Parts: sequence; C-alpha cells; structure tokens
Amino acid sequence: MSLDLRYFAWVRERIGHAEETVEPPAEIATVGELIAWLSARDEGYAAAFAVPEVIRAARDQEHVEHDAPIEGAREIAFFPPMTGG
Repeated sequence: MSLDLRYFAWVRERIGHAEETVEPPAEIATVGELIAWLSARDEGYAAAFAVPEVIRAARDQEHVEHDAPIEGAREIAFFPPMTGG
C-alpha cells in the first residue's frame, strides 16, 4: 500500500522534508504503528517522533487519534500541537 505522508512545522524540520510517499509493511495498521515504524528509519525521524503522544495526525485531512487505521488512506499528515492566539 502506497501512502503519501506530509510533515509540518518542527516535524518537517527534524525529518528534513515536507512530504514523501512510503510503502509501510503490511503489519503496520494504525497511525501509532506508522509513527513507530517511521521513528526507526533514521535519526531525523527518531527526533521528530521522540515523544509520539504530542504528535497530532490527520488521515485524509481529518484529525484522528493514533489508534486510527491507515488502511484505505491516501494521505497521513503529522504536525506538532497547535496553540491558539
């Protein structure tokens, strides 16, 4: 399954690019599992996802929790917590 990933703010800065297309292993079923898999790719990903519970995610532009399935998604976006102002 091919999946487009988008990274925003300091997540993007730590990874080093704004977007990519990946093919996660078949056993990766949720957003949280995707984060763990990405974290193991290299130091940049490990730094970006070092505290996974603060990372927010959107599946096809809809905010989701880390237990949301990735099956059928076209895009997953990751971003840090947002503050109001």
